[in-house]
Amino acid sequence: MPSVRRVFSSVCAFFVLAISTSPVMAESTLVLAKDVDWGYLNPLRGDKSPAAANLWGNRTTPGATGMFVKFVDDFRSPPHIHNISYRGIVISGEVHNADKSAPDMWLPTGSYWTQPAGGDHITAAKGTNNMIYLEIDSGPYLVKPSSEQFDNGETPINLHYDNLVWLTNEQSNVVNTKGIEIAYLWEKPSQSKTNKTSGTLLKLDKGATGKLQQLGTELKLVVVSGTLGLREESATNTQALSPGSLYSVSGKTFIALEGRNDALVYVRSDNQFKVQ
Repeated sequence: MPSVRRVFSSVCAFFVLAISTSPVMAESTLVLAKDVDWGYLNPLRGDKSPAAANLWGNRTTPGATGMFVKFVDDFRSPPHIHNISYRGIVISGEVHNADKSAPDMWLPTGSYWTQPAGGDHITAAKGTNNMIYLEIDSGPYLVKPSSEQFDNGETPINLHYDNLVWLTNEQSNVVNTKGIEIAYLWEKPSQSKTNKTSGTLLKLDKGATGKLQQLGTELKLVVVSGTLGLREESATNTQALSPGSLYSVSGKTFIALEGRNDALVYVRSDNQFKVQ
């Protein structure tokens, strides 16, 4: 599969900006959905395998990685396991991920699930343009037969979008702006002194605006649905990000956000950000 890093390099020529902040320099990368470089999750199976693209990191090597996976309509995998645990968020279409004997529970856009390492399961998809964002904390990401299943002590989570708990500016110490709400998926930003990584969803109503203050060392935004307007601290123009786009920044900075329409954004951070 062609390296998505090469896509980053070409995109970076236009979108990687050095932003003057005090006392450190923030560096950012923007990857638009149209520039994502697709290959196959299992290249040996060719077009019989789901399509996949590394957004950041590399799923074939050690280390954390965020990737997109696309399924054909009515895709249904055979039972299998993975050597590592992963988190998933539905971008488009509907996804079912569970034990092979479980009834189908279709998760729509914005739903969240986890798959523990060693757990025997199937993954299925229906609808058109089925796509998910998949995240691992350590690689490589491998698919193995059910005969190698093991219990790693984790319990899988399947959280339908309708069951997410949203906190408004009156209920959250992270979001302080009307029209923007937050849902905690794992860990909680600004709650840990040890800077453990966290994952949250931000929901912006159409026309809602806010300034995201990045207080930690690294933050990544993945647009799940709608259109997100994003402007960096030193920029004059606002970028319109469609679903499947990635923005990442390291170092302390401010980022202006706008819901061009109702927008949903996944935020991976080191537990230090605010939206004002």
